[in-house]
Amino acid sequence: MNQKIAVVTGSNSGFGLLTTLQLAKIGFKVIATMRDPDKRVELVSQAKKIGVEQSIHVHSLEVTSEESISEFSSFLTDIGRIDVLLNNAGYAAGGFAEEVSIEEFRAQFETNLFGVIRVTQLVLPYMRKQGEGKIINMSSISGRIGFPGLSPYVSSKHALEGYSESLRLEVKPFGIDVHLLEPGSYRTNIWTSGKKITSRSLDRHSPYYFYMKAINAEIEAGKDSLGDPREVVAIVSDLVLNKRNHFRIPIGKGVRLTLLIKSILSWGILETIVLKKLRMKN
Repeated sequence: MNQKIAVVTGSNSGFGLLTTLQLAKIGFKVIATMRDPDKRVELVSQAKKIGVEQSIHVHSLEVTSEESISEFSSFLTDIGRIDVLLNNAGYAAGGFAEEVSIEEFRAQFETNLFGVIRVTQLVLPYMRKQGEGKIINMSSISGRIGFPGLSPYVSSKHALEGYSESLRLEVKPFGIDVHLLEPGSYRTNIWTSGKKITSRSLDRHSPYYFYMKAINAEIEAGKDSLGDPREVVAIVSDLVLNKRNHFRIPIGKGVRLTLLIKSILSWGILETIVLKKLRMKN
């Protein structure tokens, strides 16, 4: 089989959906995985519009379920080759650290970190045997800098960054490249239907409620400036076509500047800037 094969997790919306279409468009056979295959409607509709539906195979995969992982492993055995893995499945959990339950933290890590690890462990034997492959992990600017009210999401993405650093060093000798995409704020549903804020931080009686209101107001004010997700898709396309080979790739308006500022300024100055922007006392 000459056609290269890509696996994309969380392909029913956002970056996953758009990347699936793009990979099919440039010649890949794409295994488009999603927790609920009934949500394939938009993907299939868009694929038909650009004539790539024959290159996309939708498959059920719940990255937090051992049973689903086992079933997907059997499916991969029949395919026998994986050239690209995009670990995109994830969601954003929010709330203030005091009020987020351990169960909510654990659920965030199960998807954003352990889900990535599970799927990566499935594809690595195929890539090692081939002597080549690309693993692209969807991180976030939140994997490099913390934000108030998002500690579950931020901590899961920081963990993903550390895992990916070690993984890249471990598999590079086998011809396998690992990449981290670090998008800023884009027009995807992770900040709408994809965001889960703990109920305690939304309660008017919460000691953090005033803080949550300020953060939500800041997010609402910035909605018009959210980036076009096709920018991220274009970078994935460049990676799989070997047009670039950077490990970490920050993407989006102001992201590189934010990271530069963090590397230069002291933490004291940084927190003063953040709290002032949210009109909080320090």
